[in-house]
Amino acid sequence: MSNLKTPSDLKYTKNDEWLRIEGDTGTIGISDYAQDQLNDIVYVEFPDVGATFKVGESFGVVESVKAASDIYVPVGGTVIEVNSALEDEPELINTDPYGAGWLIKIRLSDAAEANALMDAAAYTEYCNSRS
Repeated sequence: MSNLKTPSDLKYTKNDEWLRIEGDTGTIGISDYAQDQLNDIVYVEFPDVGATFKVGESFGVVESVKAASDIYVPVGGTVIEVNSALEDEPELINTDPYGAGWLIKIRLSDAAEANALMDAAAYTEYCNSRS
């Protein structure tokens, strides 16, 4: 577990998504812990740009050789971009979950919703409690 990365500038959910807020934009992906549990990711199902989601709604699916997992928005908003590079290279989620492996960007409907999410220390503790 200790070799998994948990950047301190991100917020995390109990469903293993991460959120990076920059202005009124939120970038969302799945954590290093999640990609490690899923193993080799082979496919990502994205929402349409312009789709709107409320906190906790499923916005897509990540499929690996082991399982398919729904992915959920940690905060509400409207999809403004999807990481189309993942259509050809879904394994970027495995190799760089916090960088090139990001999933979607949303325009936040209420940035204060992020206050309910875990910080890196709390998320690391949460992951350790599951192993």
